[in-house]
Amino acid sequence: MAPESDRQPLPFEPKGNRKKTEKSAPAAAKKSSPAKKSVVKAPKPRPASGVPEAVSRRMLRRMALFSGLPTGLGVLIFFGSYFLLTRDLIEFPKILVLFSTLGCFGLGVLGLTYGVLSASWDEAQSGSLLGIDEFGLNFSRMRDAWGDAKKS
Repeated sequence: MAPESDRQPLPFEPKGNRKKTEKSAPAAAKKSSPAKKSVVKAPKPRPASGVPEAVSRRMLRRMALFSGLPTGLGVLIFFGSYFLLTRDLIEFPKILVLFSTLGCFGLGVLGLTYGVLSASWDEAQSGSLLGIDEFGLNFSRMRDAWGDAKKS
């Protein structure tokens, strides 16, 4: 993230530059003498720089809902149309089954993206039911991050 960037950091985004901490670790290891015998201490647990557990669970629930419903509907359409066609209950073109199931599966893929972006990325805030406001905020954050990546 560039210092001149005007975007707001994510609630769980690390504050410091990760490259500096990664480069300083090998230098510290070189300073210790191999001839010295010392007690090996367990490394201190670093604070997690990933997505917090509450936000991750919120994203997974939304992904299951917004992706699972259309995908399940696509499977139901496929088996339902198979049942109707094999029993000669209704006659309809088979291409209709193809397009309807593909459409549902496509909506399921889009539901994965919407599930992640519609979840509130603030750990303390649960967000709204459909997540329309959160989607706008998170999509603008993602777009700003893409812009920053193109600049550097």
